Amino acid sequence: MQISLKPCKDLTTVNTDCLILITDAALSSELAKAVDSASGGVISHMLKRGDFTGKLAETLYLPNITGLKARRLLVVGKGESELSDSDFDKIIQATFSAPAAADCKDSSYLLDNISVTDRKPGWQYQRIAQLLVSSSYRYTATVSKPKPALSIRRVTLQGANTAPNRQAIQVGSSIGKGINTACELGDLPGNICTPEYIASEARSLGSKFESVTVSVLDEKKMKQLGMGALLSVSAGSDQAARLIVIEYKGGKKSAQPHVLVGKGVTFDTGGISLKPGAKMDEMKYDMCGAASVVGTMAAIASMDLKLNVIGVVAAAENMPSGGATKPGDVVTSMSGQTIEILNTDAEGRLVLCDALTYVERFKPASVIDIATLTGACVVALGKHAAGLYSNQDSFAQELLEQGRLAQDRAWHMPLWDDYQNQLDSNFADMANIGGPEAGSVTAACFLSRFTKAYRWAHLDIAGAAWLGGANKGATGRPVSLLCHYLMSKVGS
Repeated sequence: MQISLKPCKDLTTVNTDCLILITDAALSSELAKAVDSASGGVISHMLKRGDFTGKLAETLYLPNITGLKARRLLVVGKGESELSDSDFDKIIQATFSAPAAADCKDSSYLLDNISVTDRKPGWQYQRIAQLLVSSSYRYTATVSKPKPALSIRRVTLQGANTAPNRQAIQVGSSIGKGINTACELGDLPGNICTPEYIASEARSLGSKFESVTVSVLDEKKMKQLGMGALLSVSAGSDQAARLIVIEYKGGKKSAQPHVLVGKGVTFDTGGISLKPGAKMDEMKYDMCGAASVVGTMAAIASMDLKLNVIGVVAAAENMPSGGATKPGDVVTSMSGQTIEILNTDAEGRLVLCDALTYVERFKPASVIDIATLTGACVVALGKHAAGLYSNQDSFAQELLEQGRLAQDRAWHMPLWDDYQNQLDSNFADMANIGGPEAGSVTAACFLSRFTKAYRWAHLDIAGAAWLGGANKGATGRPVSLLCHYLMSKVGS
């Protein structure tokens, strides 16, 4: 999709399949009055008849108009009060359906009367670009008759064609593409999206961007490094585990990198602690943490971010077999700490703990792990927020703020020592589960034992990473949050 900027000097000459006007019921902006006048008062007439009221995200689609060169006019209500971030999103999302249904190839947005609380004017260009690009995602890989692709190919935003505005569009488009990358990886079935498949997708980033290099560790190398926890997860599978390292070099050579670590369990049966059959198909989404890392790395490379970032994906498949890890087995992690595996369905923390030990070698400025880790987090927070844990409260506050700015929210959860003794074991340094109480918290407590050497945060995205039911599909979260956090660290 091509998104460009162009000041609207004479709206009657705008040549587009669909002209999009956002207005209140009073047509209070000069632009709204001008569109109404040029079109023979059709909008004010519809307002008087009650066919359009101007309430938030209400639409009035006029396929046949006179006085404008635009072939169609879409009027979208912006309500009467000042707009919030979510109000703005509702308005922009309301602009997608009518032009698509009419098979429009291009559209033009008139935006000069839009302001959002606590947002700078250029923000709207970034946000619209992100929403437009991410709305174009369609899953096609295994469908003989996929949903039709978005018909819109070109979008013009009414606004000054300045370098900052162009940069805002490029950033928004890059984040949108990163979200789509994460969605594609998440939606692929487990028989296609294996650990090696994720490795191949990472390698393609290295081929596409000179700033990206990729290395992949096989099981032999992981065994040499002592990654007994990660390898215990893949022990029952015919698919070999992979530790995938994506290095983006956009900053000074001497600058410490920020590290993202993604859980990449490409299918999770639960292993010997077998899951119930209902909704087990959704366990293909247990690699959405890994997908978000790959998507974020693609996004920052595309926007040429001036920062050093390393993405690490711990990829494995969790299957039951004669060689699978059993409840009661004890394994030794790369850190040297031993783990009694009481439940093989608590495998995400096992792949992550060795990856978190591995990244110490990079002397990171910060480390964020992202994982569909616990059903307990879904119970606690639902789909609206990711669970956020950190060994530094100041780091947690940074991420909370970036999540708010990205409209990809998280919620700060406790990581108190009070919970640690739930992981006590009689036969190892720790158990891999802490009992039925505070399951998301004790999972984070487990990970915290491997992250003492650096500034660390954990995002439990089990509720946020995908939607179930009739709308089943990956969401691409938290790519936007991660991108905003990394953008905030440029120059710091």
